[in-house]
Amino acid sequence: MTDILTFTRPDDWHLHVRDGAAMAAVVPATARQFARAIIMPNLRPPVTTAAAAAAYRDRIRAAVPAGVDFTPLMTLYLTDNLAVDEIARAADAGVVALKLYPAGATTNSDAGVTDIRKTYKVLEAMQKAGLKLLVHGEVTDGEIDLFDREAVFIDRVMRPLRADFPELKVVFEHITTQEAAQYVAEAGPHTAATITAHHLLYNRNAIFMGGLRPHYYCLPVLKREVHRRALVAAATSGSSRFFLGTDSAPHASQMKEASVCGAGCFTALSALELYAEAFDAVGALDKLEGFASHHGPDFYGLPRNTGTVTLRREPLQLPEAVPFGDAQLKPLRGGETLAWRQTA
Repeated sequence: MTDILTFTRPDDWHLHVRDGAAMAAVVPATARQFARAIIMPNLRPPVTTAAAAAAYRDRIRAAVPAGVDFTPLMTLYLTDNLAVDEIARAADAGVVALKLYPAGATTNSDAGVTDIRKTYKVLEAMQKAGLKLLVHGEVTDGEIDLFDREAVFIDRVMRPLRADFPELKVVFEHITTQEAAQYVAEAGPHTAATITAHHLLYNRNAIFMGGLRPHYYCLPVLKREVHRRALVAAATSGSSRFFLGTDSAPHASQMKEASVCGAGCFTALSALELYAEAFDAVGALDKLEGFASHHGPDFYGLPRNTGTVTLRREPLQLPEAVPFGDAQLKPLRGGETLAWRQTA
């Protein structure tokens, strides 16, 4: 049995940090574990220009504790009417990707794309500039069952998109279904996917165990056990198509424990420990480094990190809640004891 695990310092390829005092409260947790993180642009108002992305990057850097090496990788929010000439400015400013939110799909997605065809000129410019497209892969039609929206998205959007833009690098983010895992595994080398720790660890029963548990509610929502198992198989397969993206999404406790609950799981406080638990459960700790530290930078065309992190098999007691600006934030599994602890 492996009790100490040392591997290349990983990156988080899907992260929400909000803004202002709330952001200052959560950035240190990510910076402690990860060297880089892809920052989601769904603020209010959304980050739709290179100038806004650069300003947001500066605010994130200011929240990183002194002496900690952490690089935020910035994205723009794709809209129906984003100007094509913004892509050149974004590339010059170091923006690495644009995020596709179907309108109404998740938190702060009301400004999202209503029809992917409206963005084709922008996608052409992105393909030429080498910017990646990050996809929240769900349709939002009211007649489609919530648990089927990812599978429908593959047929309606992903397959035509890949056919029309074969050289555009696309990340199918936070996949949740057997269909998505199979699609990415069989797609060409320009398609990859991120997988969260909570989708590896839990099926949809977790939302309802002993009562409604809002801190397990996220979008895309947790699915059946057959889908969780398919995600674990993909993540631990060694395939470079799959890599770590926490989708850690902090909401103040009063927003999570409300009659209309905010969607998102805050996992940044113990992300590596949660992933280690998922990989350990299937005897695949030897695959964690590739998934967490190698596949992401390879797909993005960035160098792998040179530092290391160490996880030790020893109890880690998570706090019930942590400060979140003027509010409180409850981490996933808050108050529980995890089996792994990051020690260096």
